[in-house]
Amino acid sequence: MTTSAFLHPFAKPAKAKGDFITLVRSEGSTLWDRDGNAYLDGMASLWCCNAGHGNRRIIDAIKTQLDSMATYNTFDPWTNEPAERLAAEIAERAPMTDPRVFFTCSGSEAVDTALKLARLTHVRRGDPTRNLLVSRTGGYHGTTYGGTSVQGIAANKDGWGELLPAVLNVAQNDIEAASRLFAERGNEIAAVIAEPVQGAGGVHPPAPGYLAGLRRLCDQHGALLIFDEVICGWGRLGHWFGAQYYGVTPDLITFAKGVTSGYAPLGGVILSRAICDSLESDPDFLLRHGYTYSGHPTSCAAGVATLEVYEQDGLFARADAIATLLEDGLRALVEDGTLAGARGVGAVWAAELTPDRDAYVVRDAMLAQGVIARPLVNSIALCPPLVMTDDEVGRLIDSLATALR
Repeated sequence: MTTSAFLHPFAKPAKAKGDFITLVRSEGSTLWDRDGNAYLDGMASLWCCNAGHGNRRIIDAIKTQLDSMATYNTFDPWTNEPAERLAAEIAERAPMTDPRVFFTCSGSEAVDTALKLARLTHVRRGDPTRNLLVSRTGGYHGTTYGGTSVQGIAANKDGWGELLPAVLNVAQNDIEAASRLFAERGNEIAAVIAEPVQGAGGVHPPAPGYLAGLRRLCDQHGALLIFDEVICGWGRLGHWFGAQYYGVTPDLITFAKGVTSGYAPLGGVILSRAICDSLESDPDFLLRHGYTYSGHPTSCAAGVATLEVYEQDGLFARADAIATLLEDGLRALVEDGTLAGARGVGAVWAAELTPDRDAYVVRDAMLAQGVIARPLVNSIALCPPLVMTDDEVGRLIDSLATALR
C-alpha cells in the first residue's frame, strides 16, 4: 500500500493514494474525475461553492487581478483596491451599522480572530478579567487552536493536548442552560459564539427565539455575541447573512466559504461599530494581529466578482426554491419510513437516518450513483450550489432514496 505525499485533511493518514478520487474538471453543479466519471455536487464542495463551478465572471476577475498584481501584504502602510472595495461592499450588506471588516484566509482563522477581538475589546474597555468563552455542544468552529478549543464536537478535540483555558460548552438550543451560566458567571464571560444554523455538527437550526435569547443575555451581562456564519452566510439561507434571516444582530460575524464561492481562499470578521470604537478610541493603539494574506488582492477580487454574481443572477431567491424542493423530498421519505427525520433551513438540510443505517455506507452508495453527499454522525447532509436546477435537486433526493432502499 502506497500513501500519498499529500496528507489529506479529515482523512485516515494510512489510506492508500489510489483510494482517493482525483477530480479534474467542474462546471455548474457537476464534477468529473480523471476516469471521466461525473458527479452531481450535493455539498457545494464543502458548504461553499454557492455560485456553482466554472463561473467565468469569477474566473476572469481572478485572472485580471493576477495580471496586474497577484499579491502584496496589507500591513501598515500598504493596501490594495480589491481589499478596500470588498470590505466596503461587505460592510454595506452586513446587519450592523457602520461596521468594519478584517480579512483572513479561512473560516478557522476568522474564528480565532473573532475570539481574540472579543477578549481584546474587554481589555480596551477596562475589564481585562472577562476571558470566558462560551459555545454550544455540536458547534463547529474550525480547527485552529482557538476554534478547536471552543467547538462542541468532542471527537474533534481529542488528542491535541491542552487547549485554551476559560472555555465552556452549553447544551445546544437550551436557553435555560445558558441563562443559568450567565447567572453564575456572567461577569466573566467575554463572548458567546454560535452558528445561526449548526452545520458540521449535523445541521441543526436554532429553536424558536433561541438566538434572540442569547442576544438578550449578552446585553444584560455585558458580553459579546459572535455569529459564526462561515456556512450560513452568502445566500445559504436566502439572505446575505443568517443574522438577517433570524432578525438578530451580533457584535461580530465570522465568514469565509461563500464569500468567494470557494474559488480563492478568503475569510474574515465583521466588527460592529461598538467594537470598532473600542479599537479606535486611542489613536496610538496598534492592533498586533494579522496574516500575511489578510486582504489578499487576488482573493478579494474573487470576492468582489462573487458578490456581483449573487446579485446579478438572483441566486439568493434560488436558495428559497431549493429549500422547498429539499424539504418536500426529505419529508416524503420521512413519511414513508425511509428516513427517521429531516431538518434544515434554506438550502442546507440533513436527512436523519434510522438507527440501523451507517451514514458512510449510505454516502458511498450515493457516490456509486454519481451523487456527492456528506455523512454527519447519523445523518446525510445536503448543501447544493445555488445554481442547481430543480431536476438536479430531484436527483439528489432520488439517489438518497435509492441508496436507502
